[in-house]
Amino acid sequence: MKPLIVAATIPEIAILIATFNLHEKEFIHSPEFDILITGAGMTATAFALGRHLSPKYNLVLNLGIAGSFDKSLPLGTVVNITTDEFAELGAEDKDLFISIDELGFGKSKYTAYNNLLNDHITQLKKVDGITVNRVSGSEESIKAITNRLNPKTESMEGAAVLYCCEQTSIPCLQIRSISNYVEPRNKANWNIGLAIKNLNDWAIGFLTNT
Repeated sequence: MKPLIVAATIPEIAILIATFNLHEKEFIHSPEFDILITGAGMTATAFALGRHLSPKYNLVLNLGIAGSFDKSLPLGTVVNITTDEFAELGAEDKDLFISIDELGFGKSKYTAYNNLLNDHITQLKKVDGITVNRVSGSEESIKAITNRLNPKTESMEGAAVLYCCEQTSIPCLQIRSISNYVEPRNKANWNIGLAIKNLNDWAIGFLTNT
């Protein structure tokens, strides 16, 4: 048994792939771990995991970058997202949002279940995240989601990974690095390069010391 590393795009983990002398492609086999590049968004992620997830993996490690609602987290900070929620799954009732939980059709929040006590993990800050189809970029939408869920991070895939792992009873871990703050869209304030470097440094350390 070995881990399955899951990322939305190759650039997010290109340093890791190069470090282990692997070839960039959508599904990568290696003796120590496999890598699955799903594509961006929760639908692509769920489809890719539906094709490849199996009991031969003892851990799913979801790696990626994320936006942060918490400006006390410096850009480039690597965090452990222990819970993640489908923020838009539900219905609107005029100005109110009704979650899928309240509608009685399922649940929106999932937990990254694992029993890992590795120092590389325990040193990371634990945060709650949300998963969205539309990345927040206006004062109005940011205020609304903060008031309703008060998340720390935002991505487009995380909850889908945790959902698939819960359905298959496979331990999972979601590690992301902060590339930008969730604010009115301003790419000049982003630091994707630093976030990717720090994410890959962490992942390489974890994989070589586990």
